[in-house]
Amino acid sequence: MDQPDIVFIVLDTQRADRLGCYGHKKAVTPHLDRFAAEGVLFEQAISPAQWTIPSHGSLFTGLYPTAHQLIQANQSLTADRPHLAEILGQAGYETIGFCNNPLVGVLNNGLKRGFETFYNYGGAFPSTPNHSSRLPRPFNHLAESYTQFLRRISYPIQNTFGQSDLAFRLSLNAWATPLWSKFANFKGQNQRSVQDVSYYLRQRGEERPLFLFLNLMETHLPFWPPGEYVDKIAPYFRESRAAREIMRTWNREAYRWAAPLAEPLGELESQVLSDMYDAEVAYQDDYLGELFDVLADRPNADNTLTVIVSDHGDGLGEHGYMGHAFVAYQELVHVPLLMQWPKRLPQPARIATPVSTRRVFHTILEAAGRLPDTAVVEPTSVRGLTLLNSVHGRDPENGVAYSEVYPPMTFVRAIESRQPHLLEQFRCLAVRKAVVRQTDSGGRDNTFKLIQVDETPDEMFDLATDPRELDDVLDEMGDTAVTLNQEINRISANTQRQRDNLATGGEIEIDEQLTQRLRGLGYIE
Repeated sequence: MDQPDIVFIVLDTQRADRLGCYGHKKAVTPHLDRFAAEGVLFEQAISPAQWTIPSHGSLFTGLYPTAHQLIQANQSLTADRPHLAEILGQAGYETIGFCNNPLVGVLNNGLKRGFETFYNYGGAFPSTPNHSSRLPRPFNHLAESYTQFLRRISYPIQNTFGQSDLAFRLSLNAWATPLWSKFANFKGQNQRSVQDVSYYLRQRGEERPLFLFLNLMETHLPFWPPGEYVDKIAPYFRESRAAREIMRTWNREAYRWAAPLAEPLGELESQVLSDMYDAEVAYQDDYLGELFDVLADRPNADNTLTVIVSDHGDGLGEHGYMGHAFVAYQELVHVPLLMQWPKRLPQPARIATPVSTRRVFHTILEAAGRLPDTAVVEPTSVRGLTLLNSVHGRDPENGVAYSEVYPPMTFVRAIESRQPHLLEQFRCLAVRKAVVRQTDSGGRDNTFKLIQVDETPDEMFDLATDPRELDDVLDEMGDTAVTLNQEINRISANTQRQRDNLATGGEIEIDEQLTQRLRGLGYIE
């Protein structure tokens, strides 16, 4: 089989429930909705983690955070965790990245490993393609040489701010937030990066198969969408001084972006944050339309696998939390997952079975085929865990998806220095684990979710009837709760064995239940 081109798009901080294709009534997302209608949409895609670094670690390794161990800002992906781009490069792919998130593109944490070319639109001195420069020749080349010099100086400083508790706490002050959020390109230059990707795809030859990674940061705080999108979502905003002041305050106070809420949001405050998030989603959807048109017009369109996923969602005051630091509720771990591959997935489909987005890794590798013998990846696991099995009704994980929530310690220590009483009240130091499972009960599919806090069952929800997780049914569910708790413990134990085997140089161990499932599907003898 000819190796397909692969386009991997991460919509950073994008909630599933804020897209029209996932049922949001207020959404203005025609391009993503059309992409979903023409491809495969996974209704219950669950991220392995609730924030950028561990989630990208899982997307790029296929491992849960406990196994890959990239769970804090001061850690790096070790060499014994093979990176998706490395493996694809060994398989003959051209690997190129366009990234707007500084936690992926600036920090020296191993997430850029394996890319031949990596453009970083975040940080104080972005690296962008030459054609993207606004200066004429030869001034664009001179400017790029000077920028490269500044970048070499600035990257260690930016790494310090990302990894040092003191520097991080200083950056959260209201006077500092506008400096690094705007002038240091905290959210990157998202529309520009999409334009650059579109240009690159239009002029690229077909010498080698392509792996292209794109990360967009549009829906992350601070919110400053163009006025036309605000007018569509929140027409009251221009005339309401109170609404504008609320947004101005939130955009300046980065500490509040991830801290638990000491007091619930006010009614107008809640509406403004929610609407401005939706306006950012609408803006992002608009410029993605150009990219989708370019992909559809390419000569290799039929044999291009395009995967769109989010690394995590975002809390907008639900359950007493903002941001995406501490909890395992759906607003953080339920993410969009959309796929198109006309050659192998010619029919549109909606898949209700819960799936882990870490399986994007296995899906891409299985699609690439002809993997080199030197790749330290279990071929049986790759073939078994591809999402195409779930599309064809052969889900190897029996409708189970799992998440691990390790609190980012930089934010924990920031809260400790400002509002230490919130740490215990909101259990900010706890490790949370959650499992979403689809079960057949009396001919009706039920989707239940159990959340552990420090290895103790804490909450349970019936997502079919209570998608916002407002009604805890843990005490009512008896055997079902016991079964889900056993699932969490089983998967957690397996991820710990994977971690230990990788740390000692052993082979990645395949879960016993998964082995039996793969044998039933005919993947192993």
